[in-house]
Amino acid sequence: MLAAETMLKEAGFTVSQVCCSRPSCFDFAARKNDNLLFIKTQPDIDAYSADDSLEIRRLAGSVSAALLLVSEKTRDRQLEDDTVYSRYDVSAITLKTFENIIISKFYPLIQAGPGGYYVEIDGESIRRRRQERGISVGEMAKMIGTSRQTLYGYEHGLAKASVAAAYNLIYTLGIPVAKPLNILEVPRQRKCRFLTTAKRMITKNKLLAKIFRRPGNCGFVSVQKAPFDFVITVPEDKMRIIGGVAVSKEHDLDRRVDEILSVSRILKAHPILVTEGHVIYGKDIACIQSEELSRMKNLEDLIRTSYKLSLT
Repeated sequence: MLAAETMLKEAGFTVSQVCCSRPSCFDFAARKNDNLLFIKTQPDIDAYSADDSLEIRRLAGSVSAALLLVSEKTRDRQLEDDTVYSRYDVSAITLKTFENIIISKFYPLIQAGPGGYYVEIDGESIRRRRQERGISVGEMAKMIGTSRQTLYGYEHGLAKASVAAAYNLIYTLGIPVAKPLNILEVPRQRKCRFLTTAKRMITKNKLLAKIFRRPGNCGFVSVQKAPFDFVITVPEDKMRIIGGVAVSKEHDLDRRVDEILSVSRILKAHPILVTEGHVIYGKDIACIQSEELSRMKNLEDLIRTSYKLSLT
């Protein structure tokens, strides 16, 4: 974990403190300009659960961040460098590959998948080179030992190629054909209805139910495995709120608040804490008492209140 943090800082990223006050789907967040990352270090990728993956993908989607799992092995097999693996739709790479990407900006070409290793093919380059040489699809397919249908798939971005097939294409055409895998790009997220994304939060804390029932144009994501409990996004104001809910007799609240503050600075968000009488001294976080929250009618009331508190 420390090595990954050091590499990010060396590359000019601002890094949050490690989030460990309670089980978290990520270890730390990082920012460089407009590029946001959530990083989880996990020695064995098979230990990363489907629930953790769902949490971090929903969270990353809500703040337009990329996400990475830095790992060493899968079961009893070491992961290969310069290769991208996947665990429940989260990209997983070795620490060496992470260093190549972050420090050297050298992106891997190979992707591990069911049945072997594959590469993304630059179909336009293949088609252009084939046409320049006056070779038909059928002739090219025979030259590289594949079918016309498969070659058509390569040229139109419909199929990945095995490593062996990629080498055949390189040998035959004399040009690079593999696309680097830029796993720092923000993945496309499927849009979720509000009631789906908020369901777990509403059932977890009934005090918030009436406020989050009508989100308006705001985005809302609840999180169970993070130092905070929800993220609110207000697109028209380019505003983001990170909120924590303090439970009664929480022993490590100060540490959790520090983590919320640290991540909020990375995400450029307003941090708030919903409390039941807790007094937080010396922390730059807006506190909203549960009694005050119960008088709010909708999400907009909470947003206005948190914004006012952040200005005081």
